[in-house]
Amino acid sequence: MVFASFSTANPLKVYILAGQSNMEGHAKLSSFDHIGMDPKTAPILKEMRGESGEPVELEDVWITYRTGNEEDQPGVGKLTSGFGARSVSTEDGGKIGPEFTFGIYTRKYVNEPILIIKTAWGGKSINTDFRPPSAGPYEFNKKQLETLNKQGEDLAKMKAERNAKVGRYFRMMMQHVRSVLADPGKIHPGYNAKDGYELSGFVWFQGWNDMVDSGTYPDRGEKGGYDQYSEVMAHFIRDVRSGLNSPNLPFVIGVMGAGGPTDLYGPRQQRYKNIHQYFRDSMAAPASLSEFSGNVTAVLTEKYWDPELDAVDQKRGELRSKEKELKEGGLSKKEISEQLKIIESKLFTVRDRELLKGITNADYHYKGSAKIMAQIGKAFAEALEGLKK
Repeated sequence: MVFASFSTANPLKVYILAGQSNMEGHAKLSSFDHIGMDPKTAPILKEMRGESGEPVELEDVWITYRTGNEEDQPGVGKLTSGFGARSVSTEDGGKIGPEFTFGIYTRKYVNEPILIIKTAWGGKSINTDFRPPSAGPYEFNKKQLETLNKQGEDLAKMKAERNAKVGRYFRMMMQHVRSVLADPGKIHPGYNAKDGYELSGFVWFQGWNDMVDSGTYPDRGEKGGYDQYSEVMAHFIRDVRSGLNSPNLPFVIGVMGAGGPTDLYGPRQQRYKNIHQYFRDSMAAPASLSEFSGNVTAVLTEKYWDPELDAVDQKRGELRSKEKELKEGGLSKKEISEQLKIIESKLFTVRDRELLKGITNADYHYKGSAKIMAQIGKAFAEALEGLKK
């Protein structure tokens, strides 16, 4: 399914999406059906699929996506599925991240041709990999220095090695954005050099590697333990804006929310509750700075976590535990298989079996759920529209 082209004399609207693995997106197309199982999200699925049931292709929304190794060529094309993480073959439609529904809903708001520039690399931090220039070099804290001294490490060498990595992905991100903006017509066929382009928004969705970094954030279980993230994030916003000569570029911070709202955490999640909440608070904090008033906002992605998926995933965990017990009991493969079939039939309802198709990855990747990713992408589009208003 395609959409008819617009005729416009306005500047091409350009949006930048950046971050790590969840901005890449690990939701497989096999999880799309799950979106339609919930009346609240079924309308989103209708926007994502054409009459044939295949993912829509937006004629006037083009995307250029840089990920993977430095020598890898960016993916380019009309926005559709497959612009997520590149760890699976595109023959089955690939994966999606927030970009798919972000483009779909932004197009509705803008009603003009759109260019999305996406850069995302999994497993990256803002304290090192995406560290912006104005944040300065990475400095080892007191606890890190004590540990390194005890281990007899060469501090000068360790600092040099760390700072050799500092800002590499920030530079790669900016280089790709600048190269595209040098001639947007190479990506978007609807670009008219006479009308130019307009930087209309930046979405940042990153955080897991910082959240679990106990070295950089030794007091992460305490309030204020992630203050350094907030400081570097503020530098990041400033440096992106100055580097693109766009001092008031609307900016959305996608706040890490894997696991859902922390006040709803169950017994097995309690040990992570403070760490997760303190980190989320620090991620969102720059949006409250007076200098960013009205042009930076935070989106709490925890709102789009799916408790029903959580429940059925726990049942799957129970089944795996039972399988392990049976194997340890010395039963034959046939006996184990027969026992598991009985347990599975009692454990899973018909709906449970359909829900399981909605899980294609781990919790830290929002279960690889297209339902969760689709809502997040839509929320990012709504947040930028809110800043515009």
